[in-house]
Amino acid sequence: MTDAVSSGGTPPRPGPELRASDADRERVSEVLRDALAEGRLDMEEFEERLDATYKARTYGELAPITRDLPVGQVAAPKVDMLKRPEPDGSWASRIVGGEGSSTWAVAVMSGFQRKGRWTVPRRFTCFAFWGGGELDLREANFADGEVEINCVAIMGGVQVIVPPGVEVVVRGIGIMGGFDHREQGVPGEPGAPRVVVTGFAFWGGVGVERKVTRAERQQLREERRQQRLDRREAVRELKESVRDDVRDAHRRMIGGHRDMMRDRRRRGED
Repeated sequence: MTDAVSSGGTPPRPGPELRASDADRERVSEVLRDALAEGRLDMEEFEERLDATYKARTYGELAPITRDLPVGQVAAPKVDMLKRPEPDGSWASRIVGGEGSSTWAVAVMSGFQRKGRWTVPRRFTCFAFWGGGELDLREANFADGEVEINCVAIMGGVQVIVPPGVEVVVRGIGIMGGFDHREQGVPGEPGAPRVVVTGFAFWGGVGVERKVTRAERQQLREERRQQRLDRREAVRELKESVRDDVRDAHRRMIGGHRDMMRDRRRRGED
């Protein structure tokens, strides 16, 4: 540990060779979208920088993209030195309160994505124009027991993916477009959050689907595979048991025949 850190100073910023995470790239993309909305970037510059953002692998590649923009420095990753209990996976542990980690997203002839371990705010607003976006809530935490996702899709689309157990309510309006209502009306599990999908779709669509995570899907496959193996093992043991019973019966029959012949020879000798 350096003297600056040990004396309470500011820890050094991450080196340019440090690998950037998906969250780091997403923070940079939000700065670019703000700059586009404020007129600091034209569409061509925005698309070039956004493409460079999602191709970046290190902090050294990310930092120059927003250096001339407000909040242009890539934030250093926060390292929590306290040992905290891991979430137990229950719904109660996933409704965490506070603010969401992201409150809006925009896709103009491009795309956006929110997935993995992020916090869904009480109200999330997204806009897709000639583009598309994906909001994956399967591994997300929730700022409240009821969250609203407001989607505006104009000649574009937004896909909302929710985990099993979550109640879904769809209140969007579609004109030459539509909102997916297939998951509405499915009862939620006790304590599970409620997701309300609202908004407007014109020549576009907002889809809602219910899916398990990749890890859960892999776990289900592994459980089914283990069940098949258990059934095969049970059948094998049953067959071996039947064979053993047949062998024992055969031995007893042969032994009884030998005893009978031995008794006959004895009686003949007498």
